[in-house]
Amino acid sequence: MNALLSLIITHTLSSIDILKMTRSMEDLYIRHHTTSTFLLSLSSSFFLLLLLLLPSLPSIYSETAYTLPTAYFINCGSTHSVNVSARLFVGDSEASPSSFMYQDSSHDASNSSSSVDLYRTARIFKAPSSSYRFKVNSPGSPHFLRLHFYSFVSAGGRLDLSGAIFNVSVQGLTLLPNFSNPAGSANSSTATATVREFLLTVNGDVFAVYFTPIGSSSFAFVNALEFFPVPEGLVPVSIPTSSVGSNGDFMEHRREVLATRYRLNVGGPAVEPGSDTLWRQWGNDSGFLQNPEASQTKTYPDDLDYQYDLTGVDIYTAPRIVYQTVRYLNATDGVYSNVTWRFRVSPNSSHVVRFHFCDILGIGDNTVWFKLSVNDNFTMGIQDKDDYVRLKVPFNQSSVVKSGVDGLIKVSIRNNSGSSQSSSLPLAYLNGLEMMEMIGYWDGKSTATMPKKSHTRLILGVAFGSFGLLLVLVLVGVLALKGRRQKPTDTVSVWSPLPAFAGFGSSHGNKSSDPSISSNSPVLNLHLGLKISLSEILFATNNFDSKLMIGRGGFGNVYRATLRNGTQVAVKRSEPGSSQGLMEFQREIIVLSKIRHRHLVSLIGYCAEKSEMILVYEFMEKGTLREHLYNTDLPVQKNKDLPVLPWKQRLEICIGAAQGLQYLHEGAANGIIHRDVKSTNILLDGNYVAKVADFGLSKLSSSLLDQSQMSTGLKGTFGYLDPEYLKTQQMTEKSDVYAFGVVLLEVLCARPPIDNMLPREQMNLAEWGTANFQKGTLEKIVDPLMSGQINPNSLRKFGETAEKCLKEDDQERPSMADVLWDLQYALQLQGSPVPRQLHEDSTTNGSSMLGFSEVQRLPSFSMSFTEDDSLIRKENEHESLNN
Repeated sequence: MNALLSLIITHTLSSIDILKMTRSMEDLYIRHHTTSTFLLSLSSSFFLLLLLLLPSLPSIYSETAYTLPTAYFINCGSTHSVNVSARLFVGDSEASPSSFMYQDSSHDASNSSSSVDLYRTARIFKAPSSSYRFKVNSPGSPHFLRLHFYSFVSAGGRLDLSGAIFNVSVQGLTLLPNFSNPAGSANSSTATATVREFLLTVNGDVFAVYFTPIGSSSFAFVNALEFFPVPEGLVPVSIPTSSVGSNGDFMEHRREVLATRYRLNVGGPAVEPGSDTLWRQWGNDSGFLQNPEASQTKTYPDDLDYQYDLTGVDIYTAPRIVYQTVRYLNATDGVYSNVTWRFRVSPNSSHVVRFHFCDILGIGDNTVWFKLSVNDNFTMGIQDKDDYVRLKVPFNQSSVVKSGVDGLIKVSIRNNSGSSQSSSLPLAYLNGLEMMEMIGYWDGKSTATMPKKSHTRLILGVAFGSFGLLLVLVLVGVLALKGRRQKPTDTVSVWSPLPAFAGFGSSHGNKSSDPSISSNSPVLNLHLGLKISLSEILFATNNFDSKLMIGRGGFGNVYRATLRNGTQVAVKRSEPGSSQGLMEFQREIIVLSKIRHRHLVSLIGYCAEKSEMILVYEFMEKGTLREHLYNTDLPVQKNKDLPVLPWKQRLEICIGAAQGLQYLHEGAANGIIHRDVKSTNILLDGNYVAKVADFGLSKLSSSLLDQSQMSTGLKGTFGYLDPEYLKTQQMTEKSDVYAFGVVLLEVLCARPPIDNMLPREQMNLAEWGTANFQKGTLEKIVDPLMSGQINPNSLRKFGETAEKCLKEDDQERPSMADVLWDLQYALQLQGSPVPRQLHEDSTTNGSSMLGFSEVQRLPSFSMSFTEDDSLIRKENEHESLNN
């Protein structure tokens, strides 16, 4: 070990050298996937060595530790939350209802889309310096700020939002000067939603965005707002500069605010926010081509080879489909020398332009060598002598581009004139492009503060005795009365992150400080701020009224309950007085307190008083996936007349569940294996959004759970168990993949995993489904209620995905990220009449792409770019938790 230490200190090693050395010295087992980091298994001494050397050595493999955000996404001007394609915009609960404005309910009454619901309300600002304020959890990090605007006429016709003129700003910098919504009146059949996106670095603990009306008779408004952190490397700090007359210097832009102007999937279809990891909209590049006949397009539907350590590119840089579609130079017979795109921008302005590349053309070694030029004067060479230019490896290049007085930026790709390769080879290509204007310097700080809660005064008063308490109560009453009579001058909305449990007192003390916890309480050591008192549980469930029971599982009974604030929840109670299920109880609390995702059921709290073990979750109105597919043995309150889930909706539910499982495997710290994936553990909310539930059997790393709590016996549900797990009793992420494959067949066939009443060859659904897929007779086992609904290409892709999940050898099974991509592709095929090739689907209308809303709905959410560089984009669909 000393020799090894001396070797490392003496020589400067690359990250790859270190990786090779650790493999050879310690027989390191590394499992790698495109969206996850390396998992290192080292002996204790060698691991300690690496920790000591880590500050001074390059990282072995350091993919971003970014986690998808849960805040802030706000449905402005409404107290209601709106779920838009699995993204929840929470109600504007911090604002006064007097500032809310509602669209005339008779307008577009036939359209019940939740996407439209987001734009049926608006928050109105008439006072100067009105603002939204947000508590920042990660100061110094880049954030996206998205503002949604949609003009409509209020109920009764008293106010038309298209007449608003206002500024939107952060402290010291105006983001939108003299802004008015270019979409026009909502009475127009062509009204569109406008989304303005900004990338800025926030250095303070509080972020404020201000809305200032221009003129005494004007007002400001906003329909929806998003503010959340993004990965650190989304845009590099220093990048080369190109201008009309010069090039070559590097520009530090970390303190520049960037406004998105263009974001294009080059050579491929438009990408909707729901298919992007950061909910971005990508348009098609066809409308910007100067010479469209000079290019061809191609789609590559198979896996990519992400090399984060070489390229800095991961799943958050751009969606996979951007790298899986390409536009390349049609160099046949040497007729065309270049492919050129033209973009209208502000004159004499600077833009950060990012170019996305991935060689999916299969050109071969030593042949990739082409040039990309900007404004005919700045040129960068792309060639495979660079280590990151490899087959199927996504990478990107960025440049700061300065436009001239004509307000145009031209981008061209051309083959290298000095190349000895045949001119017929498609050497020059481009996969994606982003263009963001640098609108001004901002130090990222704000003098805005987060007002303290009104009950602080009351809490302080208690320390001074009953007289002080009475005095404070009187003062609060007087202030409240005064506040009612006083007209506010400024409007301020304050938003803080959602605590682990809000609305009830939490306990962080030990047994002696909390007499409500009995000596036989099972979770004395779980001080997570989630505890709910038993009296609160009894109130919510009406003393566990049997009429409120909605289910029964291995852990206990499940009740539909209502908290004092009116929130509906699900309460899961173990059998009183029993210690059975203690391990599962603690494990579920620990797991759900560490993770939060839009496709995972959220834990609201737990109760551990008087030998009770009670878990409180968000309520999932539509119940389990299974009861929507076929008859179940679930007890009371089950709707006997559940509507049939159409095939497209079944696909969307599978995609949502896959996203939740992918997050567990790759997004959660250290990775989590669910271990009990089944159709009864996939729940549906009121909008049929799927969420994975029941983490009592989940397998955690030792950093989260003591090894003494890990069960070594077989766990899971018969019919979903991985054959490899049955042999080795070693559970991996691929065990979840196998179980999910069974769920996919349940969705397709509408029958249970095991049915002893069927002939022997049909009893086991996994074996029966796999056999039919291999024989090419999958259509014979499809749910009869789906007759005529399923596109044959979608069925083929769906069956192929299920069959891969059910491979006997777990090494042959895909990751959940790959399963997710395949399901999204199956959804796209379901909506498109054109088979197989993704780029061919780009010629159809918006409704055929990934099953999204018809473009003729109001408001129209299709992407378009105007000549004045305004970005009019489809409404971005997000989910957040209440803040």
